[in-house]
Amino acid sequence: MLNLGGPRSVDEVGSYLERMFLDCELIPLPFQERLGRFIARRRTPKIQAKYARIGGGSPIYEWTKRQGEAMAQLLDQLSPETAPHKSYIAFRYAEPLTEEALMQMRADGVRRAVAFTQYPQWSCSTTGASLNELWRELIRLNLRDAFEWSVIDRWPAHQAFVEAMAKKVCEGLDQFAPAERSSVLLLFSAHSLPLSVIERGDAYPQEVAATVQAVMERLNFSNEFLLAYQSDIKPFKWLGPSTEQVIRNLGARKRKNVMVVPIAFTSDHIETLHEIDIEYAELAHEAGIANFKRAPALNDDPLFVRALAEIVAEHLRVGRLHSSQYKLRCPGCENAMCRSLLNPAKAALQARAVV
Repeated sequence: MLNLGGPRSVDEVGSYLERMFLDCELIPLPFQERLGRFIARRRTPKIQAKYARIGGGSPIYEWTKRQGEAMAQLLDQLSPETAPHKSYIAFRYAEPLTEEALMQMRADGVRRAVAFTQYPQWSCSTTGASLNELWRELIRLNLRDAFEWSVIDRWPAHQAFVEAMAKKVCEGLDQFAPAERSSVLLLFSAHSLPLSVIERGDAYPQEVAATVQAVMERLNFSNEFLLAYQSDIKPFKWLGPSTEQVIRNLGARKRKNVMVVPIAFTSDHIETLHEIDIEYAELAHEAGIANFKRAPALNDDPLFVRALAEIVAEHLRVGRLHSSQYKLRCPGCENAMCRSLLNPAKAALQARAVV
């Protein structure tokens, strides 16, 4: 289960930020080594204070662990012919890192593996970077042929995922008085990306929009809705509009009922617990929005766990190595590692040949 990860304690924030800002695939910087370390050191105290306010660390590891264990248990029932199943966590910037996951897989005698991105929508900066790190680590650890791989590289409009997201929107709307629910504006919020990444041809904006559209169709377009992006880092140019600015604008237009829906996050972490619940809530109050709420995160909701299990079961049953889009590199891509697949699963190749 590939994800960005998060520091589990305040003491881990510095190393987490350093790994993040040294990664040119996530945040390309001039003089990456020097500037990345400088930005990480400068931001560490501020970010530590934010983690302290939400309990001292990110809960993303615990949620991912719960999701993975429940998914594997359900997957044994949905796909008994490929059982037993076991989940492993491979974070990009926090422990357990990719190396740790691979070494544990080898110790457990794993042979067939599925690299399952926990970012529903593809981006070269998230899924792409995590997969590239996976392939690099396999080579570095001399494990190139240790496992047979296939990849679940995106699932932005999978029916079960959309159903789980729609349920969370409905649960969020229950926080409003019944007479006000139809007037609630749904503000879908996704993590932003540097514009330099988007201008290469990254698929992220269109896939996030596809998720929003699918969820609203499932809800029969019950409410007005907008899409915005959060967590940009100044002074760089990032994909907008920013969630922060949209909240200000909605307040200026006298909107009274607004609910943020985290659409690109599969569990609670600092972007939901601090940025939305604390920072944006304070901003909304200042802007004059009377009722500002957030839809609950997916976390270990049974419907979402079933969605994860169904996505993997379908992947194994059909025998695909990856999605039809995986091999299509961005028009402006210059990264030779992108869209690799080391030691593809033979069973998947044979199944595809039969199809």
